Amino acid sequence: MFLKVQLPWNVIIPAENLDAKGLMLQRSIVVCLLADFAKKHATKDLGYYLAVSTLESIGEGKVRQQTGDVLFPVVFSGITFKIFKGEILEGVVHKVLKHGVLLRCGPIENIYLSSMKMLDYRYVPGENPVFLNDKTSKIEKDVVVRFVVLGTKWLEAEREFQALVSLEGDYLGPVS
Repeated sequence: MFLKVQLPWNVIIPAENLDAKGLMLQRSIVVCLLADFAKKHATKDLGYYLAVSTLESIGEGKVRQQTGDVLFPVVFSGITFKIFKGEILEGVVHKVLKHGVLLRCGPIENIYLSSMKMLDYRYVPGENPVFLNDKTSKIEKDVVVRFVVLGTKWLEAEREFQALVSLEGDYLGPVS
């Protein structure tokens, strides 16, 4: 789900980027904010950071004694992406394994659909392995699949989410 969030942030402008006339200050703040935002990647509470939409306010700068850099508190609005238990989403299969498939959905790379959670499908090995059902519906690499989220897990070290999903429910499965 996409979320619109308002975030406080501290932007540090190196002393060499400061202009005596102050004309380039706002531009420097925005450039540093975008760079910091891109490095952050994701948080457990808000999900994946996708975009800064508006810069709401820039506070008064405080000079850091040791370096001469200036710290500006800013508030901005942004867009994040986070999945929730029970949510129905679509993802693209990027790997077919004997016991299930791995999908991508937005910025999330590790979504696991177990073969036990797609009851009508059976694994067919080969050079390009697939899962088939009796209605000749196929789950293979690069197929879009609609699924329901059973649970999510935040991995702090990698700063990313993992999810376990299922096809048990109405209108779930490969999307044609």
